Amino acid sequence: MDLAGDLDKELEATAQEVLGKLRSRELFQSTWDTAAFIIFLIFLGTVLLLLLLVCIHCCCHSCCSRRASRPQKERPRGVDNLALEP
Repeated sequence: MDLAGDLDKELEATAQEVLGKLRSRELFQSTWDTAAFIIFLIFLGTVLLLLLLVCIHCCCHSCCSRRASRPQKERPRGVDNLALEP
């Protein structure tokens, strides 16, 4: 039971600290905190943009594949090894 009481006190202290920072409008203590948050937001935006592009590619690819496409020509692969010929 003591562990639950300690956890409650710790959560309450953390909530009070966060609310205090919100009231004072000083969410970050230094410019490094602000820079790290901006970098995190840029990273998150990039990931979301890439996911959006993947979704668009998947949706558009299924639409575009129905169009008449040119048949692929078969090209020989590799290099002939003339040393193996008799």
